[in-house]
Amino acid sequence: MSETNTVSPLRQRMIEDMAARKLNPHTQRSHVYSCKRFAAWLKRSPDTATPDEVRQFQLYLIESGTSICNRNRIMTGVRFLFRVTLRRHDLAAEVWHIKEPQKLPPVLSPEEVKRVLTMATRLKARAMLTLAYGCGLRAGEVVRLRAGDIDSEQMIIRVVQSKGRKDRHVMLPAEVLDLLRQWWKARPSEHDAGVAPEQRWLFPGRSDPQPLTTRQFGRLFKEAARAAALRKTISLHALRHSFATHLLEDGKDIRLIQALLGHDKLETTARYTRVATGIIAKIESPLARLSARRHRRAKRETEEPPAQ
Repeated sequence: MSETNTVSPLRQRMIEDMAARKLNPHTQRSHVYSCKRFAAWLKRSPDTATPDEVRQFQLYLIESGTSICNRNRIMTGVRFLFRVTLRRHDLAAEVWHIKEPQKLPPVLSPEEVKRVLTMATRLKARAMLTLAYGCGLRAGEVVRLRAGDIDSEQMIIRVVQSKGRKDRHVMLPAEVLDLLRQWWKARPSEHDAGVAPEQRWLFPGRSDPQPLTTRQFGRLFKEAARAAALRKTISLHALRHSFATHLLEDGKDIRLIQALLGHDKLETTARYTRVATGIIAKIESPLARLSARRHRRAKRETEEPPAQ
């Protein structure tokens, strides 16, 4: 786990363990970074750590101001090293996780979404942002779309092997299909040679036959959000949150929204009920019932004839 370019036997074994379990590349990089950070704090190889040092490292992360999210992510990687690669269950048992505070997902109003899409003046940006909002896709799902994933006959989009290695279908709105057809005529095609038409990236990258990166997509969103003069500090993922919330406010079944988003648990989708302001505003408070009773009582008293 040294900082040099030479891969140590321990790191190589951990990489092989992660690959055997088919962890995605992003998770593998995160786990390796976490163990390198632990080794840098320890000043020696992690396989020589003691249970008390594992405890002290976690206290160090908390005291140094590391966020709860990053602290849990680091310790997940370190625990994988202990539990899987080293088979040191005594060390893995010393790893604890801190419950993260539950925050409401940031959501744009329909008017704000419209402003963002309108201010995306470049065709590529408008097509990608409209896909993210109109179909509830993650940034990584948008950039990895291939031509064959667009089914204009059934008006659906096939999302292939997304988060959790799952396929799913989402709707293909007519407005999105029209934008995609315009973009297909204008998209750069210098890397299409030798690639079957259905396998071509919908949004190819700039220099090699790879799709646009999520970071580049995020920049396109930031440009449009800035031009739309949004006062909220939000990320590209807010379009997916807005998609789910607006469907819920329109009365769509929550299980249908769950399927469109690709959530395993209904509880994950149900969090959008906390930000669906249209639904919340329509809920009648029991206070209104008390007021109605007082009103009816006062009306009866005024209508009753006086006692003889």
